[in-house]
Amino acid sequence: MQTNLKAMRKYDAGLILTTVLAAVAFVFVLMNLSPATSVSPRYSQLSYLKEVNGKTFDFNNIIQTPANDWSPIASPVNLGMDTDVYWFSMIVEPTQSNQSRALLHIDYPLLDKLDVAVYSQVGSKPIVTYSSGDKQSFEDRPITHVKPLFPLPASAQSQRVIIKMQTSGTIRLPILIWEETEFIEYTSSRNLVLGIFFGILIAMGVSNAFLTLTTKNVSFLFYAGYVVNLALTLMTLHGYGFSYIWPASTWFQSKAIIVFANCTIMFAALFTRSLLPIREYSEKLDRVTKAISWVCGLSIIAGLILPYWLMIKAFLLLLSLVVIFTLSLGVWLSLKGEVIARYFTIAWAFLLVSGLTASLDNVNIIQLPISSNNLLIIGGTVEALILALILAINYSHSRDDLINAQQFALEQEKQASSAKEKLLEVQKRYQDDLEYKVQERTLELEITLRELSEVNQELERLNAIDPLTGAHNRRHFDKRLRSEGRRSRREQTPLSLIIIDVDHFKNINDEYGHDGGDACLIHVTKVFQKLIHRPTDDLCRIGGEEFAIILPNTDLDGAYHVAESIRHSLENSPLEYEGEIIKLTASAGVSTTIIADEEHAQSLFKFTDECLYEAKASGRNTVIHKHLQEKL
Repeated sequence: MQTNLKAMRKYDAGLILTTVLAAVAFVFVLMNLSPATSVSPRYSQLSYLKEVNGKTFDFNNIIQTPANDWSPIASPVNLGMDTDVYWFSMIVEPTQSNQSRALLHIDYPLLDKLDVAVYSQVGSKPIVTYSSGDKQSFEDRPITHVKPLFPLPASAQSQRVIIKMQTSGTIRLPILIWEETEFIEYTSSRNLVLGIFFGILIAMGVSNAFLTLTTKNVSFLFYAGYVVNLALTLMTLHGYGFSYIWPASTWFQSKAIIVFANCTIMFAALFTRSLLPIREYSEKLDRVTKAISWVCGLSIIAGLILPYWLMIKAFLLLLSLVVIFTLSLGVWLSLKGEVIARYFTIAWAFLLVSGLTASLDNVNIIQLPISSNNLLIIGGTVEALILALILAINYSHSRDDLINAQQFALEQEKQASSAKEKLLEVQKRYQDDLEYKVQERTLELEITLRELSEVNQELERLNAIDPLTGAHNRRHFDKRLRSEGRRSRREQTPLSLIIIDVDHFKNINDEYGHDGGDACLIHVTKVFQKLIHRPTDDLCRIGGEEFAIILPNTDLDGAYHVAESIRHSLENSPLEYEGEIIKLTASAGVSTTIIADEEHAQSLFKFTDECLYEAKASGRNTVIHKHLQEKL
């Protein structure tokens, strides 16, 4: 979607001012709500011990560990990613109070196993022990709070607290000691801010989902998916997902951050492809952006199967690459003159840089003065706000472009209509002349076609005539026999066939030459034609001296009568050739049947031919007639 440059510049100052004010406001609010700035530590001598070389401890023997085995450490604790067991020890100030009880608060919810024991200054056995963490149901926590929270026994003396921790993620232990009243004040204010934040994100996601239905613009759907999954990711990081959405599913709690974080990046990649004209400038970069969404989709499936410690490292690597690629893509498109890419880069810089910084803080590469989760909230808020404004602006200008295109199309249609009217006038001017010429040419064409048809008919007739005798030829005979066979089968009428052969014709040719033989054939044809009276009867010359007569709707007796008349007439009609008298006789075979199928007519022909040969074998100058059924 392209955006008008001059119109977009009107939004520059507002967007930048909104970005700065939003960032400052959220930094101010979250810094003031950070527990590190609102409560004193109330503990000292914080140190840790790591189980190595297969040596394990429990709450009964850990207290006996020499002091020089413990390594001092400052709060908030961040030892990077490690799956080994860690022990932490500290001395808590006296907790005796008439107003409220003391609470031990671990301000990081993503810990698998967390056990706490409280010891008196002189005792070797714990006064009380607690268990918490993501590996146990949320309802089993000592205090059902979004983050690990433990009540400390009231004591006028200092107490030693030992914490055992094992997790597949980051070894983070932000330790705080609260009085219950001040903890309630802090959590109420913080929950209000986070509630507003998550409410805004969910509302933005739902509203954009509905905009997808009304505008048919898929960018709103991808943005809705991105915002909702961003909200779920941050809710998981702050413990609200485990507290309110899936409190009984410890298995999904161990997978939630991988699933929602990858969903966030996947929808971000899809949103990027739909918002920026990447394909117009580079097919390869468009395929890379699409591949990012596919990789994230596969990571979601893998995250449900593979262990968390492996998938979180893979995700942090993927996130780093996506940050570099997305920012580079935004800068590159900005240099290409795409104004919207500039705002896109600003928006994503906040979230992606804050996400990358938080990831580096989680693996203990850098140390942040504020909570990494708070940093993610700041980046997510600013980014979501700017992207929402960009999406609204972009859609507004797309709508304006559509309206302008419609107006332009309407103007073009008016011009086309005017041109059409002029064209119709010109067409009408020449229409009469054209119609006259068409009629004239049509008449000429009809005459030509008629002449051509007559020529074709004459040619067809000549193709069916024997040039010597004038009788129909073998080609016409085959076609006519098939045609009359179909009629016989259709009407169930008898079809008769006569095949006649001139006797001793070879001797005639030898004695009188071929000219004499030709004269005999012409004479024979004339004799035959005189005795064929019905227009449906057809005389054909099918061989040298061989003739056939097709007699439709004629029984065997009728056909025999015709054949015998022909034989008798030929016998009594000698030919006078060059002063000599040539006596001619003929033998004939006659057969009749009612045709039953396509091959039956050919069977009639063969049987009639057999009758002819039987007549020749009987001494010639005779007629043999039989029904075809007599053979069958």
